[in-house]
Amino acid sequence: MRIVSIGEWPSGERPRERLYWNGPQALADAELLALSLGSGARGRSAIAVAHEMLAAYGSLSDVMSREAVELARMPGVGPAKAARLAATFELSRRLRARVPGVRTVLSGPAEVYAAYAPLMEDLRHEVFRIALLDAQNGLLRDRVVSEGTLSASLVHPREVFKPAILESAASVILLHNHPSGDPTPSREDIRLTRQLVECANMLELRIHDHLIVGRGRFVSLAERGIV
Repeated sequence: MRIVSIGEWPSGERPRERLYWNGPQALADAELLALSLGSGARGRSAIAVAHEMLAAYGSLSDVMSREAVELARMPGVGPAKAARLAATFELSRRLRARVPGVRTVLSGPAEVYAAYAPLMEDLRHEVFRIALLDAQNGLLRDRVVSEGTLSASLVHPREVFKPAILESAASVILLHNHPSGDPTPSREDIRLTRQLVECANMLELRIHDHLIVGRGRFVSLAERGIV
């Protein structure tokens, strides 16, 4: 049985044409995913591959949380399409985390979480970031310090504070996520935080907080008296 490609569908049923004339909100998750894939595989349309991905992972948000290397292993995806999907998902995270034309002020844990949860809460690996602030707690910029299991060997004080020194930041906020979704700090989290606070004191640099980002919730180590 010959598989009918999307290009052979009636024009009123093709996802690309429907998005163009009716807007992206008119498309189902699988159709949007298929457009991001760009093409299918031998014997399977992009829509079919998209449906298989959603069935394998459970939902669009679960697909979005996967790394490119894992997505590439899905039949019909491969490295090029996986990279395209990962780039699309990262753009979505960054746009959700930013309000155009509005200066970001991080004056408390809730503001920090609101700014960084879209970037970090659905990641499936640990990422350690540092937010650099000016004297009014305005966000100058942020940097990813390390990715992978959080440990002193991966999060070295030199790499943490080098961006702050180069940018002449007035203070910093440390952040990392727990892929499990539970932001409860581990012994290593607390030990590393105390080590970084000691180093910051030597540099006369203030650490406002170390926020652990979970799924839908967070823990502020400053509120727990550790910072």
